[in-house]
Amino acid sequence: MQTHISFIIKTCFFHLRRIASIRRYITHDVCVMLVVSLIFSRLDYSLLAGLPASSIHGLQRVQNAAASLTLRKTKRDHISPLLRSLHWLPVNTRISYKLSTLVYKCLNDSAPEYLQSSLDLYTQPSDRPLRSAADPLRLHIPRSKLASAGQRAFPSTGPSVWNSLPLELRQSPSLDAFKSRLKTQFFP
Repeated sequence: MQTHISFIIKTCFFHLRRIASIRRYITHDVCVMLVVSLIFSRLDYSLLAGLPASSIHGLQRVQNAAASLTLRKTKRDHISPLLRSLHWLPVNTRISYKLSTLVYKCLNDSAPEYLQSSLDLYTQPSDRPLRSAADPLRLHIPRSKLASAGQRAFPSTGPSVWNSLPLELRQSPSLDAFKSRLKTQFFP
């Protein structure tokens, strides 16, 4: 995976240098549109859930550079206020956001069938009552034989991120309401 991440980082910085060369000629809105279409499309493509923080750090550097370029700040400026002003989630939180949104779509029949079939609702053992019985939207997290690749697969990471969300959030009536509440939940 490190080769793939390195290629994404290299490509994103190439596009950021090209945008930086024309930054003084374009408006803020056009710059945001270019960054979202050229940079974030690649960051979203690299939905790398379950990887160590050292692997995600390079992608976060790309996002920080994009925020600095968009708002015309130097690399010495603190990045958190810049990301907040642009309403951009940090990369590790963005991965959780994308996974949670995909699980919501799967549970509401708006995702592909092969993804929907990979998720199962948690069923409580009949011999003893558990506190989780009050949670109707809890998903079963399957055990995997491969510790590295199996735990990073969607059937494992999706339910673990989903089960960590508050119940009120998981019971959102529509996708738009879910996304809005989820971004509020995740925003630093």
